[in-house]
Amino acid sequence: MKVLVLGGDGFCGWPTSLHLSDLGHDVTIVDNLSRREIDLELEVDSLTPIRPIGERRRVWQTLTGKEIGFVHLDLATEFDRFEALLRELRPDALVHFAEQRAAPYSMRSTAAKRYTVDNNVRATHNVLAAIVDSGLDVALVHLGTMGVYGYGWSGSAPIPEGYLTVKVPTPDGDIEREILHPANPGSVYHLTKTLDQLLFAFYCANDQLRITDLHQGIVWGTQTPQTALDERLINRFDYDGDYGTVLNRFLMQAAIGHPLTVHGTGGQTRAFIHIRDTVRCVQIALENPPVRGDKPLVFNQVTEVHRVRELAELIAKLTGAEVAFLPNPRREAVENELNVSREKFLALGLNPIFLSEGLLEEVREVALRYKDRADPTKIIARSVWRQGMETSPDLMRS
Repeated sequence: MKVLVLGGDGFCGWPTSLHLSDLGHDVTIVDNLSRREIDLELEVDSLTPIRPIGERRRVWQTLTGKEIGFVHLDLATEFDRFEALLRELRPDALVHFAEQRAAPYSMRSTAAKRYTVDNNVRATHNVLAAIVDSGLDVALVHLGTMGVYGYGWSGSAPIPEGYLTVKVPTPDGDIEREILHPANPGSVYHLTKTLDQLLFAFYCANDQLRITDLHQGIVWGTQTPQTALDERLINRFDYDGDYGTVLNRFLMQAAIGHPLTVHGTGGQTRAFIHIRDTVRCVQIALENPPVRGDKPLVFNQVTEVHRVRELAELIAKLTGAEVAFLPNPRREAVENELNVSREKFLALGLNPIFLSEGLLEEVREVALRYKDRADPTKIIARSVWRQGMETSPDLMRS
């Protein structure tokens, strides 16, 4: 299969590109390298050393004999180039990671909010419009987020995979309709993903595009078997307050002797998935695309759910680190439950990886190995949803 991986230089895109190449697919990465530019803007690097994209690709070819192509292209602003690329390469499938992916960054400033909307929404729409203009029958797999559902309710009924059956009262009695699950975004980033859903629904209905939307949970872990082959292939490990995902961030904090920073009560329940399962889920989605005329196929890309404070307690027990509770910068419920349906991937053969001390130790080893690259001043979350919030000065000096 010939696959374009849009945003293939990023945290999920890079290991996915290697995984698909390892399976024998013809992979080309399309990326504007904006994540590297944001590192410069925030003045913080990945904890792990990330080599230039050209070097990454050369090392992969040397080790495996398999070539990964690369096109430096901005999907949000270079529609004509992208449409011409589709006509030239004629891919069988696109994997779309090419969006600014951090909720805290999207709330950092007015400029960051505008950039997130401009980049994410324009990129997604340009991809869809280019597929239509090219005339190709391309399967599109998009990385969405569980955050489109929000965290306002779940109760005993699990959040369904994308769609909700509702009863509509009429003078002649109730009628049933299947609708997209009501969106409840909690940040500008999540808002862009809910807008993606509407774009997908329209283009499937109007142009019979074949689209799979993966509503993914928080990714933890760093390495896949492919990225672990050579340090020059290593994946990102973000730990800062804008891009660091909670479990990786806790393990890095423990490695340098910093308190584990829990926001609010830590009663937020979140969905999680290991990076190895992320790449496997993308593979399964590519192998099981919808047919023309179907509505977007939605998978909840989740393997387990945990409360944040329980994760902090687990890491504290494993490492001896202290736990510190900080004001929550987000507008969200103090506590929430989360019950998620995730049957589709299981039915298609996913054997999920669950949180275990063994895998936690693997991530901890990465954090310990590169702990000298950490900048403690970048740990505290500084992007706030509410004006007038302050962060503990004692922790800011830690």
